[in-house]
Amino acid sequence: MPVISEQLKPIDTVNGFQIRPGFFREFGAVAIPGGVNFTIHTHGATSCELLLFHRKAEEPYAVIPFPESYRIGFCYSMIVFDLDIEEFEYAYRLDGPYDEKKGFRFDKNKILLDPYARAVTGQSQWGHVNNAQHGYRARVVQSNFDWGDQRHHSIPMEDLIIYELHVRGFTMDESSGVKHHGTFEGLREKIPYLKELGVNAVELMPIFEFDEMRDVRLIDENELIDFWGYNPVSFFAPNTSYCSSMEYNREGLELKTLIKDLHDNGIEVILDVVFNHTAEGNEFGPCFSFKGFDNQIYYMLTPDGHYYNFSGCGNTLNCNHPVVRDMILECLRYWVIEYRVDGFRFDLASILGRNDDGTPLSQPPLLRSLAFDSILGNVKLIAEAWDAGGLYQVGSFPSWKRWAEWNGRYRDDMRRFLKGDDFLARLLPQESQVLLICTILLTEVEMLPSTFSPVMMASRFVTCTVITRSIMKPTVGGTLTELTTITAGTVA
Repeated sequence: MPVISEQLKPIDTVNGFQIRPGFFREFGAVAIPGGVNFTIHTHGATSCELLLFHRKAEEPYAVIPFPESYRIGFCYSMIVFDLDIEEFEYAYRLDGPYDEKKGFRFDKNKILLDPYARAVTGQSQWGHVNNAQHGYRARVVQSNFDWGDQRHHSIPMEDLIIYELHVRGFTMDESSGVKHHGTFEGLREKIPYLKELGVNAVELMPIFEFDEMRDVRLIDENELIDFWGYNPVSFFAPNTSYCSSMEYNREGLELKTLIKDLHDNGIEVILDVVFNHTAEGNEFGPCFSFKGFDNQIYYMLTPDGHYYNFSGCGNTLNCNHPVVRDMILECLRYWVIEYRVDGFRFDLASILGRNDDGTPLSQPPLLRSLAFDSILGNVKLIAEAWDAGGLYQVGSFPSWKRWAEWNGRYRDDMRRFLKGDDFLARLLPQESQVLLICTILLTEVEMLPSTFSPVMMASRFVTCTVITRSIMKPTVGGTLTELTTITAGTVA
């Protein structure tokens, strides 16, 4: 945050609002003394408007175009004075060329969510269907949580006992015994239970803002929603439907309280993050943010403007484009600094190693940047080392002595055994079953060479819901260590 001079004064008036050029390196919307700083970037747009809404209002009460002199390079930045952050929500409209074959999808009538929004409005009530024409809006968030004198004491990877869980699903049932079902607060109530299990890390399935009702459908009279959250709407904003109460302009407070209490009880927090695609889908999907800011930059596009689909979800984030790479880096730094997160598990992480035309890179710039970033220096980086496009990198994921991998081979073999595939479980006596498990473990360890790192670990897991002893394998020259992973779900 820049140092703000008390002498900073407006120099222009537009549509009744006093403004001046803002801080061009502060992306998003940030409260400053006397007003709010709004900064966005777009390579293709020709103009930009800031929209201000009263809470839940359909139409903006103010439209403030950015003067051309408030643009440097591809960045627009403006300070709007005398705004009370508790009295408005905001969004943008951008004008520019529309040419699908070239990847341009600018539409001056589209209401767009700030890609750097710290909070998304209208998402706080689980199962509530929003007006599609309404668009997503953002709120300015206060950053004043008191972490006290809490210091980060990183638990060595080989000593982790990870419990993977879904924040809502973990405590929704009455049997959970909590007061605040399906929320961050409900999870906080279960900390004694986690400690009793011996857990020292929780891996939270996606908590970035997502819209569980965006693709709702009815099948056999059952309403199917996006329960799991692997369809992100915003990377910087926590899912507010996981809060037990409304947090206007204080979004994230309950999550920060949870993380602080987990840390106080010796439990680390790892986030399951999805940077391989967004909820905007392909050319038939909605345009609510990234498509409207720079579709041709944020997504991998074919030569004729269609979307590559290495994620299996309609689009693929163009992670190694410098603009997207910087956004992802800034996002992860934000979660580490503001939320004190201890690690990240990257969904379909092999996409993070693809070029803009989809070809795999030997030393992907994004993965390398994450490995050597100063803020992320002690943060655990765990790759799901494959994607839906057929790229499978278990044992060969670029690591630079920093990245670990979930080991899919171990999962598949152990699940086959536990399910009785090929009659393994039914035909073998108990002693042979134990021997077979040991053989599988040792075989999997030998199958995971790595050319990058003498300390790279490969984490073993069976599936999302079985308690397993997991082996973590270093590369040549390291020592074999164990990791226990406790995950939740069903074996199918």
